[in-house]
Amino acid sequence: MGRRMKIAFRADASLQIGTGHVMRCLTLADALKAKGAECWFICREHPGNLIDFIRSKGYTTHALPLRVPAEANASAKVTAASAPEPAHAHWLGASPQQDVVECARILDDLQPDWLIVDHYALDAHWEAALKPYYRKLMVIDDLADRPHQCDLLLDQTFGRDAEDYRSQVPVGCTLLCGSQYALLRPEFSAMRPYSLQRRQDPSLKHLLITMGGVDKDNATGQVLQALRSSELPANCRITVVMGAAAPWLAEVRQLAEQMPWSTTVRVGVSDMARLMADSDLAIGAAGATSWERCCLGLPAVMVVLAENQRQVAQGLEQAGAVKVIQSPQLILECLPVLLAPLISSSVQRAAMSQTAALIADGSGVTTVIQHLEF
Repeated sequence: MGRRMKIAFRADASLQIGTGHVMRCLTLADALKAKGAECWFICREHPGNLIDFIRSKGYTTHALPLRVPAEANASAKVTAASAPEPAHAHWLGASPQQDVVECARILDDLQPDWLIVDHYALDAHWEAALKPYYRKLMVIDDLADRPHQCDLLLDQTFGRDAEDYRSQVPVGCTLLCGSQYALLRPEFSAMRPYSLQRRQDPSLKHLLITMGGVDKDNATGQVLQALRSSELPANCRITVVMGAAAPWLAEVRQLAEQMPWSTTVRVGVSDMARLMADSDLAIGAAGATSWERCCLGLPAVMVVLAENQRQVAQGLEQAGAVKVIQSPQLILECLPVLLAPLISSSVQRAAMSQTAALIADGSGVTTVIQHLEF
């Protein structure tokens, strides 16, 4: 590049939102930085935010203050009559107008070549209002439920069709839709050959539990309880991965000590690709880690923890890559039943693994970056 490309990210993490939006933006930022780009983040100070974590990765991060609901809603009512709010508007922690004003101050100073937005609470009205402050806009979405004013849109949902967005974006917008564009960190594609190779050994010695970075409803605890009614091999060990801000961490640690199998709880994992590659079966949330498991051919039982995960789970189950539990309330009842054939049949685990491996191969970041004009 002649000059360094400047890229700003607008994404949030919270106990309600989870960590996936920020984590996939960090994956993209790391790849862009490696190509010489300068990257900044703009995040609101929700409970459970990742602002300090992003800064620890070397990125300047502008923190927006959390607004109280009454304050956030006051100016939102002004436009309520003229424009329907996004279904997840309450995730913003401010009114859209406040967010625009606060972001405009930051973006006016940065003047980025690209603004990259990954936020279910923001739509075309917000994007258009900030148009004077960026050259081009990329939106990362999974929902196809609201209009966007962008130059590039990425939806990494398996089976997502560009037609789902055609009426929601401008005519010239580039649409990257499907799991082949999944934003995975480079260590996942690096571990893929090893991971697929070791799945030729059909034993079930290592079970991995990853219910997301937050797990506000303690699905992890319910999974551990349900496993007590399963027939896991006696020599199987269990690894539980949780985020440092997970509200049920202490309870899960206590439960882990009482399990009939050797059970380790790990926090702040930095070698997730290696951990997944060395696991034989996973029980996990139907969020962004779905594509990581697919890339490594890791068979999984997925739990739908939020409505916006349902389509991902459905598509992967129909393909034969996962088994699905439709809500956290069903874990105790359904998990032992779903696990029984997976525990007894290495053939079934192998079939799921092979199907999963075809869904994402880890090259998504490279492909996406090619569209950001390097």
